[in-house]
Amino acid sequence: MKHYEDNFAHLNLPSLDLQPNYAFTDLPQFNRPEILNCVEKLLDNHITEGRGNNICIRTFQETWTYQDLYEKANQIAHVLVDDLGLKSGNRVLIRSANNPMMVACWFAVLKAGGIVVATMPLLRSKELTTIIDCAEISHAFCDKELEEEIHLVKSDFLKRTCFYGNSQLEELMVSKPKTFDNYHSKSDSVALIGFTSGTTGLPKMTAHFHKDILNICECFPQYSLQPTQNDIFTGSPPLGFTFGLGGLVLFPMYFGASTFLIEKPSPDLLLKAVQDYKITICFTAPTAWRIITTKVKEFDISSLRKCVSAGETLPLKVWQDWYDATGLKIIDGIGATEMLHIFISSNEENMKPGATGLAITGYEAKIIDEKWNELQRNEAGRLAVRGITGCKYLNREDKQKEYVENGWNITGDIFRQDEDGYFWFVARGDDMIISSGYNIAAIEVESVLLTHEDILECAVVGMPDEERGMLVCAHIVLKDYNEASNQLIKDIQLWFKEVAAPYKYPRQIYFVEELPKTETGKIQRFKLK
Repeated sequence: MKHYEDNFAHLNLPSLDLQPNYAFTDLPQFNRPEILNCVEKLLDNHITEGRGNNICIRTFQETWTYQDLYEKANQIAHVLVDDLGLKSGNRVLIRSANNPMMVACWFAVLKAGGIVVATMPLLRSKELTTIIDCAEISHAFCDKELEEEIHLVKSDFLKRTCFYGNSQLEELMVSKPKTFDNYHSKSDSVALIGFTSGTTGLPKMTAHFHKDILNICECFPQYSLQPTQNDIFTGSPPLGFTFGLGGLVLFPMYFGASTFLIEKPSPDLLLKAVQDYKITICFTAPTAWRIITTKVKEFDISSLRKCVSAGETLPLKVWQDWYDATGLKIIDGIGATEMLHIFISSNEENMKPGATGLAITGYEAKIIDEKWNELQRNEAGRLAVRGITGCKYLNREDKQKEYVENGWNITGDIFRQDEDGYFWFVARGDDMIISSGYNIAAIEVESVLLTHEDILECAVVGMPDEERGMLVCAHIVLKDYNEASNQLIKDIQLWFKEVAAPYKYPRQIYFVEELPKTETGKIQRFKLK
């Protein structure tokens, strides 16, 4: 068995003593062969077992069968190897909104033995450069509509960029065979790297294996959704989020169902898709569920049978308003990029409105204090989780030691557990701001703001907001306090959206003469909150 030619990912995995203890891996559904390329179960087997003509991906403009996706992924894999010089183990960035070609590229990278790094379309060149440099990414696929920022990337690692959307990639695909011999990866070969915001320093790279990708399909969907080939999935999360990847690609394709992709999903478009295409399962964030509830009477959503919320905690009022309007129960859940997908959730039989739920099949969880004592019921403390997936930060031993303690994953969330064992969200345990389902690190926003010519100091905190869950709120010390004005607030906000992902911009800005600090100079963010 040959290893990856480019061993960057494996050489940078945390040592085994720093990796989490895996639980439940002896259960038969998680027993995977040593030689494993996850694409075979998710895509290729549907062809060999006679389901090639079944619909796989729909959009408002087009429909692809499993055969269509299979053939295009194979052709792109040939382009990667034959034309772009991909070596096994190379990292490949994908920059795209949710569309069928992004999915084809995702599968092609794994077929060719590469490692996928999918990104969100809102990221700017500076953020893309950081990702490329951290993961030493050599190749990139980019939707032609998003090419502007990728042209601004300056990195010595990026060797080849290929554009699609009636562009270079399609031209190269035309002459390629529609079959491909998949790379013989191992079950514990790294398949994808998910970037997660940190509250300090560089973003963290979370690695997941081929077996991890298949194993999560035996967890949340089996526990909460019970999918069949007749289900049609849709939702709003980008495929660059592992929440979106699971809900819109991995889960439907594992079960031979289909997915409906929307490049710019608004509440109206989600509802239109449900009505016109008889969607049965929908994934989106609490903010979107709240807005959809106000519009649902204008649409026929009778086909919808499962509603999933994640990305931030689901307020009880949002759950109740949706239930009152539709009779459907939103399934809440907590997941993490580090864990790949949801690990605590519920189903219609065991749901408690307002609670996040129970540890699902494949996971166990408990509430602990700083000294690792398990807390009494209804006492708030740190959430510790372990199961069939776990945190594997690349090249960040310091952060690995923070996230994995005594073999358990410490998520940074504060929860309590009630008398029946249900987990209830209390608060974030760090300076992460979760707004409309996006994870926004306060330190990232501060780092951008400090590059503005008028700003001397700043501190960013999350402020509660009924519509978005939290708002990014910046307290700014100007170099000249006399320049403070409402116009300058607008100017800073517009400038921020030009230089960083727009969803991170501070929606509230306060100009202050000084920031509260300790005697050692550390900013006291709790006073700002």
